[in-house]
Amino acid sequence: MKQSLKTMRSKIYLTLLVFFTAIISCFSQDSGGSSSATTHTETTTMNIQPWMWIVGAAVFLLILIALLRGGKNKDSVSVTKTTTVEDRDI
Repeated sequence: MKQSLKTMRSKIYLTLLVFFTAIISCFSQDSGGSSSATTHTETTTMNIQPWMWIVGAAVFLLILIALLRGGKNKDSVSVTKTTTVEDRDI
């Protein structure tokens, strides 16, 4: 039981590490423009559509559910045993 908790916990930590690494790499992207002597200031706001938040949350929940349910299938084994008793007159 302790071993399965460790593996499930390590899967969750690994998933979060990959998720946050992807986020950090997305924020650290360069704009791709070349440097020049002229400077200009442009203010942009980040407008994310609501459906993007919904899709992102749904994907995150699906990954989380898949990781949490993955460990339960291995440990839950049901065994049924049928015995029959016959009375015989001797």
